[in-house]
Amino acid sequence: MVSADKAQANKSITPVIDYEGSQYKANFWEGQGRDYEDATERVILRQLLPVQGGRVAEIGAGFGRLANMYLGYEQIILFDYSRTLLQDAVAHWGHDARFVFVAGNIYHLPLAAGILDSLVMVRVMHHLADVPLALQQIRRVLHRHSVAVLEYANKRNLKALLRWWVGRQSWSPLDATPVEFVKLNFDFHPAWMQARLVDAQLRLRQQMAVSHFRWSLLKKYVSVSKLVAADRLLYGVGGRYPLSPSVFVQVDAPGIGVRSPVATDAAGIAGLFCCPNCRQEAFQLVGTEQLLCENCGKKYSRQAGIWDFKAAVN
Repeated sequence: MVSADKAQANKSITPVIDYEGSQYKANFWEGQGRDYEDATERVILRQLLPVQGGRVAEIGAGFGRLANMYLGYEQIILFDYSRTLLQDAVAHWGHDARFVFVAGNIYHLPLAAGILDSLVMVRVMHHLADVPLALQQIRRVLHRHSVAVLEYANKRNLKALLRWWVGRQSWSPLDATPVEFVKLNFDFHPAWMQARLVDAQLRLRQQMAVSHFRWSLLKKYVSVSKLVAADRLLYGVGGRYPLSPSVFVQVDAPGIGVRSPVATDAAGIAGLFCCPNCRQEAFQLVGTEQLLCENCGKKYSRQAGIWDFKAAVN
């Protein structure tokens, strides 16, 4: 577990990519030719993620692209660093009382220990400058019966190998060291990532290779349904030696005790959170829109439907 001093230090030194104010939904997903990627990610989530349970959280949920995958759960936490992306999720899902929207930093994740039955993190790992610290935070919020599904960008993908072999790429996809090809955009070698999971005491249960056909010409001339069907045939066998640009892993956290269920009604909201300032689980609900940490005195509020732990209020 990360000490309070280390967590506090990392708050200031670990860079975080910020989609605040961006048009990520429109510029990256809507009408941008990524129907295949969306579809195949949904298929693999159906395979790796329990369809129902008590509480699930998506880390880096953004505008809630995958939120309808979690409707079998009693409580659904959508967490992201960007308030503006979460506002899109609130607009779509805010009417459903099962949803809790949380803005914060993954490196000092403001969720209480052991509260999640399931966790999902897709298209986030490749932005993480400190993967070990993020994985420690992920493990902290799981219990021994939890399942987490994590995705990462594979450095040793077929396209990168071809570019390297013909001299169009300087870095070797076979080298285990992560590569930052654009600022705060990383590719990871599967062996390196597996070692980090071991370090974080997360047990690898399954590994699947996904999105083998992320090629513009293929997506232009072959239907999404055919590409997804072909991709499904390669999930398992490809996971033994991933050459795809995306890898999904299913992990658990053996040895962590099971926490008593936290109430899902408004009165139980304080029990969901851990103070990002002092790392204590000592929140008291003040009214309906504010949380007071009884340990350090910091206050955090819900604004426009989002519990905002990026900054304390006066």
